[in-house]
Amino acid sequence: MTRYYCLSCGENYPPVGLPHHCACGGVFSVADLQYVPEIYQSSSLPGMWRYKDAFGLDGGAEPFYLGEGATALVADMDHVQSVYFKCEHLNPSGSFKDRQSAVLTSLLKARGINAILEDSSGNAGASVAQYAAAAGVKSHIFIPSSSAGPKRQQIELSGAKVNMVDGLRSMATAAVLKMHAETGVPYASHALLPFGLAAYATIAFEIYESLGQMPEQVFAPIGHGSLFLGLLMGFEAIEARTGERRPRMISVQAENCAPVYRAWKGLSVLAPSATIAEGTAVSEPVRMPEILAKLRAGYDKLIAVKEDAIARSYKELGAKGFYVEPTAGMVWAAWTMTLADGANLGQSSVLILSGNGLKSIEN
Repeated sequence: MTRYYCLSCGENYPPVGLPHHCACGGVFSVADLQYVPEIYQSSSLPGMWRYKDAFGLDGGAEPFYLGEGATALVADMDHVQSVYFKCEHLNPSGSFKDRQSAVLTSLLKARGINAILEDSSGNAGASVAQYAAAAGVKSHIFIPSSSAGPKRQQIELSGAKVNMVDGLRSMATAAVLKMHAETGVPYASHALLPFGLAAYATIAFEIYESLGQMPEQVFAPIGHGSLFLGLLMGFEAIEARTGERRPRMISVQAENCAPVYRAWKGLSVLAPSATIAEGTAVSEPVRMPEILAKLRAGYDKLIAVKEDAIARSYKELGAKGFYVEPTAGMVWAAWTMTLADGANLGQSSVLILSGNGLKSIEN
């Protein structure tokens, strides 16, 4: 059964409160995630909650459902190679983050937590604020002052307290940690809390069940890395159950901020610069060590995308009927780059569309 534990000391996640890191200072992750289709097939729960047994929640935790999960997998018939788009941009708040927010909110309700702090470039903050509002939980969201207006408006509309922070994305994290130290209000970090990993694994479960088999490769963006790692863990769980080889995992980052790509390639660390893919503008990804440890050399691939390619790709997706933000468009740029390089993409590629274009309408 799924459990959450500290990567440093091995202790399980505490049964009370909402600590964002272990008492030893370590980062929490997930272990023993399993794919058990016979349980899910008999469930009457809606959306991603039919996978509730995979979440490892407290005994008293109940589904908190706003419509997340069970997103469409849409085929692109313009190519000989089969390309599918997993439409995570159609979740309730407009991003894949809703899967994590739903599991988090279920836990908040079960543990009687009525106020939280969060920092975000926009999508996570909008998602957490929306779910917290629906649950009657007060949220304080810290975002960079450069975050897109629509995302800020989403957060404000939920009734959350918005704290604008000047400077790099990391300054918002510093500000939220300061308030947490001063007030003791739990820091519901989408990057540090481990619950999103199991929630995002359900995207892999849905892809597998929709196709009836493993796809050959999956393209997904990396910011802090929870989406990518959760997908990878989900496919590993399916591989362990079925014996089918997991897909080739292809991570995508903006060249202007690509720490995982550079670490994988053995390149020197560069200071991040501005990117229109603001959702992945993370200079020190929390999940990077776990991702690098799981990637298979010669099989998986990391791609860094230039700004002009990002700008072009999300517009090309718009012409295909997928209105996504630039961060989500990166996967299309990476797929076309891979195709142009002459790589054998086989017969099934899945591209994760992570965020809605309405979130960046001012851009």
